[in-house]
Amino acid sequence: MITKNTILSEVLKGKGAEEILAKYNLPCLTCPMAKFEIESLKLGQVCETYGIDIEKLLKELNKK
Repeated sequence: MITKNTILSEVLKGKGAEEILAKYNLPCLTCPMAKFEIESLKLGQVCETYGIDIEKLLKELNKK
């Protein structure tokens, strides 16, 4: 189960996760710096920083 404390690299291992994150315009997918931080960035931190609705995103990520 994915939570707000799940590390982004773990989230991205899930089937279809990248497409869902792209739908929410998560900038980390295209950010060159994210490649260096992806092992330490928590999903909740990223959502808070960019104003993404974490509850809606978690529902969709955990639906699969």
